[in-house]
Formats: sequence, C-alpha cells, structure tokens
Amino acid sequence: MRKKLFSLTIPALLVVTVMTSCKKEKPLTSESSEVVTTKEGNQYTLDTLNSKVEWKGYKIFKSENTSHFGDIKFESGDVTIKDGKLESGKFVADMNSLTSIDLKDDAEKLGKLNNHLKSGDFFEVEKFPTASYEITKVTPVSEGDYNTLLEGNLTIKGITKTAQFKANVSVKEGEVSIATEPKDIKREDFGVKFQAPAENGVIKDEVTLQVNIKALEKK
Repeated sequence: MRKKLFSLTIPALLVVTVMTSCKKEKPLTSESSEVVTTKEGNQYTLDTLNSKVEWKGYKIFKSENTSHFGDIKFESGDVTIKDGKLESGKFVADMNSLTSIDLKDDAEKLGKLNNHLKSGDFFEVEKFPTASYEITKVTPVSEGDYNTLLEGNLTIKGITKTAQFKANVSVKEGEVSIATEPKDIKREDFGVKFQAPAENGVIKDEVTLQVNIKALEKK
C-alpha cells in the first residue's frame, strides 16, 4: 500500500512543479484581431524611399516645448487593391532607422537621444529590429476628414495589439497612397516603460504616430 501511495505521489509532484514553473515563466500576452482581408487583387509594393512613420513623444504636458519628434523608415511592405479599393496591406518598419528630427542640428544631442531610444530602456532594436502593422479590416467612411477606417494588428517589441487608424486612401493609376491621422498609442502597452528621474521631466505614456505610405503597382 505504501509503495502504491509513493508511486501516485511522484507524478502529482511533477504536475505541481510544472504548473508552478509555467506560472513563473508566463510570457507577455498579445492581443490581435483575425485577418479577414485577402490578397485577391492587384499587388502593390511599398515605396520605401517615400514612406515613413512620423512619431512624437512628450514630457509632462503635451506641448511643442516638451516634445521630441522624428521618423522611422520602412523596410518592406505590400498593398492589395481590389476593384479600385484598398483590400489589404502589411508594413514592416526598420527600427534601426528611428531618429529624432528636432535635434538634427545638434549632432551630440541627436546621437545621445537616438542611442537611448534604441536601447533596452525603450525599443531595444538589437533584439527587436522591426515593428509592423497588418491591416485586418478596411471600412469606407463617408463623413469627416478621412475616407477610410483601418483596423489592424500593431506589433512593437514582439508585442501585438489591435489598433485603428483613420486614413485618407487614394488609388490612382499604378500608385496607392495612405495617410493616417495622428494617433496616440500607449508605449507601456508594448513594454516600453522607461521613466526618467522626476527632476528631468516625467515622460508621457502616449506617443503620437502618423503613417504615410506610398506603394507602386507590381509590373
């Protein structure tokens, strides 16, 4: 009887150990939407020289006096147009290209800020060299300043969250342009939690992103 109890106890202990271990090493969870768009239609390739993400970060209050702003270039991307309308798209940003524009005339401060933004305190680009946005749904809009609502999965530092962007989408002969409204995202949602000492100014959680895309039809 004692031998039987012993043989039952060992597997039970193993189960508890595994469950405890899994709980301790629980990975960051991501929230994403199912992709309902398709690639059925005409294919367009991102023009990386004429496409970019514009960003702006703030200290204390959102004002021009407490902000840094710059851009990020794209590594690759594609767009599908079906019946003259945007059907789908995915865009991959090169996080190593991240730079500040407001400090472009001060090489020392520019280098210091860029290196800090690319470090483990912020976007850890050595480990996460790209970020991406994949469109999951496209909805025409008839009112307001933008003609389209984009829904999609935004991935930064390996963490994916759903994100909506209002955008103006234009489809012309052989060319597609997408220009989004300025959109605030919370950097802490993507694991960017660095905070400077209070005397240096509290960094806002919100970062404003605006995306400008140009894509050319594949020949």
